Amino acid sequence: MNLLEALQIVSRARKEPGKPFRLSLACGFTPLHLETFLAAHMASRAPVTAVTVSHGIYGDLAGNLERSKPSDMDAAAVIIEWADLDARLGARSSGGWDPSRLTDIIQCVRMQSQRIGDGLRVLAPQPVVVSLPTLPLPPVPYARPAQLSVFEAELRSELASLAVSLAAHSHVRVLSAQEIDQRSPLNRRQDLKSELDSGFPYSLGHADEMARLLAGFLRPPDRKKGLISDLDDTVWNGILGEIGPSQVSWSLEGHAQVHGLYQQLLASLAASGTLVGVATKNDPALVEEAFARRDILLPPERVFPIEAHWGPKSESIGRILKAWNIGADAVLFVDDSPMELAEVQAAFPAIECLLFSKDDPEAVWDLLYRLRERFGVAQLQIEDSLRAESLRSRAQFEAEIQDGPSGIDTFLEHADAEITFSYSKNAPARAFELLNKTNQFNLNGERVSESEWNSVLASENRFVLQVAYKDRFGSLGTIAVMVGTCKAGSITIDHWVMSCRAFSRRVEHRCLAWVFDHFNADEVDLRFVPTPRNGPLQEFLAIFLGPPPWQSYRIPRVLFQEKCPILYHSLLEIA
Repeated sequence: MNLLEALQIVSRARKEPGKPFRLSLACGFTPLHLETFLAAHMASRAPVTAVTVSHGIYGDLAGNLERSKPSDMDAAAVIIEWADLDARLGARSSGGWDPSRLTDIIQCVRMQSQRIGDGLRVLAPQPVVVSLPTLPLPPVPYARPAQLSVFEAELRSELASLAVSLAAHSHVRVLSAQEIDQRSPLNRRQDLKSELDSGFPYSLGHADEMARLLAGFLRPPDRKKGLISDLDDTVWNGILGEIGPSQVSWSLEGHAQVHGLYQQLLASLAASGTLVGVATKNDPALVEEAFARRDILLPPERVFPIEAHWGPKSESIGRILKAWNIGADAVLFVDDSPMELAEVQAAFPAIECLLFSKDDPEAVWDLLYRLRERFGVAQLQIEDSLRAESLRSRAQFEAEIQDGPSGIDTFLEHADAEITFSYSKNAPARAFELLNKTNQFNLNGERVSESEWNSVLASENRFVLQVAYKDRFGSLGTIAVMVGTCKAGSITIDHWVMSCRAFSRRVEHRCLAWVFDHFNADEVDLRFVPTPRNGPLQEFLAIFLGPPPWQSYRIPRVLFQEKCPILYHSLLEIA
């Protein structure tokens, strides 16, 4: 993006209706074009809204942070450069680079790092993205530039300590130095003339790339949910039906290391909550035998389902999407065959199809980064490790419901189901995640920003209910979230989502029962909005409100008790 394009985007965004996004840009230099690029990149990401950017006093990053008020912003972008840690490390100061002062510089950097770290933590719970120094370090040390001096090593050690403390904070995201290096070469970042003339140290190209990275964290794209992979010449090297399970390879010794790297990544993604499935034209018995090999790097328990047959790949994809109960737009498909990719793409235009180029190690290496970008998570939740297993248990659960001769009630009565209700606001990360990625059982389809979520947690009139579930088929972890308002004896449910993994277990009935009982409410108001994807929730409401369209979304307690089926769960409540 060039500067003129950025100015045009900002101008158009200012005309958009709605409340502007309030962004605090904390830096020690004059922001100038960085401010423009950042507002433009923020505005160009959905939803399109105006962005107001505020910043503080030149040369006082730590003080700007200390004077900031989280209530005055929706998010913060914090840019740290060397001069913010000690003015002598910047081009606009002539404080002296005498070797006798190097120890003093290190001590100053240590103190400023502490101040900046404390100031950043005060900004929480608002979302904060931080960039550590990106400009070249001036020739302060007495050693040659090619030599890592003790001074520079100590300086970077202090910076690393700050980075570790910030990266561990739940509301802070730190830009990767490696990613910045790839996007913006070091020798093209600084504009020394601009810095000396106006206090703005960045070249236009570097300002644009920094703004793009910052906006990517402040308004991130939706994370993909599932990855479907081919097997032959993708997960392993070789055609299973031709050479047999014992001869397919994925090791350096077998000249197939790219397949081993791919397996490693798939296993890591699965452990991080990504759904991993297989669509292959193969003999199911041979596939099972290959996955039983002790040296495989992708454990079979992390893959579900495995569609192995000789029909079209698109048929396999369709069945996997049904098993996962998610849309094609949330899924990525990897295959070594351009023809198979084209066939799947034609059947599912919304799916993202990527080629596995087994004979091009560089292309495979790039693919691994691309997959991590699509599926990366900021923090791991316990539910992430349960996702594949919970889908298996759901499939078994639904199979037994379908085959059970005594009906659903008899089955549920003996399912040993336990529901845990938690209305503590101390650990809501999983609740926030569910609210922003669940579609089918979703009260109104609204997404909640981090600043809106933080307002919910801070309000005495708002409650957050997290619901965890387990039965004899296993634990599903936290599978439902309800956010409501309790004011003057009136109960309104503002947000209500439930994972598809919990369908058919009457968890939704138990959630409403909890609200009626916990608040001793005579009726509950639902802030319902129909969406193209929340059909399951509409079916649930029809039990109590009758067929749509509905004039009111209010459910009286008497009507709920009349229509509610028998609930067999045992309950555990955590304040």
